[in-house]
Amino acid sequence: MDIEKFTERSRGFIQSAQNLALREGNQQFVPEHLLKVLIDDEEGLAARLITAAGGNANAVRTSNEAALKKLPKVQGGSGQVYLAQDTAKLLDNAEQVAKKAGDSFVTAEYLLLALALAAGSDAAKTLKNAGVTPAVDLAFHDDDRVKERLAVGGAIVAALTQRPLVVVVLLPPGFLDFLWL
Repeated sequence: MDIEKFTERSRGFIQSAQNLALREGNQQFVPEHLLKVLIDDEEGLAARLITAAGGNANAVRTSNEAALKKLPKVQGGSGQVYLAQDTAKLLDNAEQVAKKAGDSFVTAEYLLLALALAAGSDAAKTLKNAGVTPAVDLAFHDDDRVKERLAVGGAIVAALTQRPLVVVVLLPPGFLDFLWL
């Protein structure tokens, strides 16, 4: 993982998640910390994406907070927080998805997508149980100003302005949709 490949905003989310782990007395920085800071973001990007996809952002928030409360806490010591292997894989996966899409940088949308794709993690289960199923479709588009597109029955988020345009599709479980660009 090359942290320089992450946008300033993405690095801010990662740092906030690490700080959250430290404040909560958790010894490891796990994917659930990252999901918490994404879902609680003041701008509401992750919450809007989840809601637009037919998921329940409040259910994600509640379930994720319950998962965070179950994490072991440590007291005393140096206050060191270690990067969990699942989190390292998640960040690497986010970078790989961005790279495959032809994007030079990992945005917050890629972090959310990587969380949803992180098989076996509590964060991925939380998103799935709240009605969010990830899929990625790569498409080319001539309009660099595209920020969001909606398809029939599902949300398509195209928050990247470089070609090829990465379209992140978050659909309710068992729902098929056609991609209209």
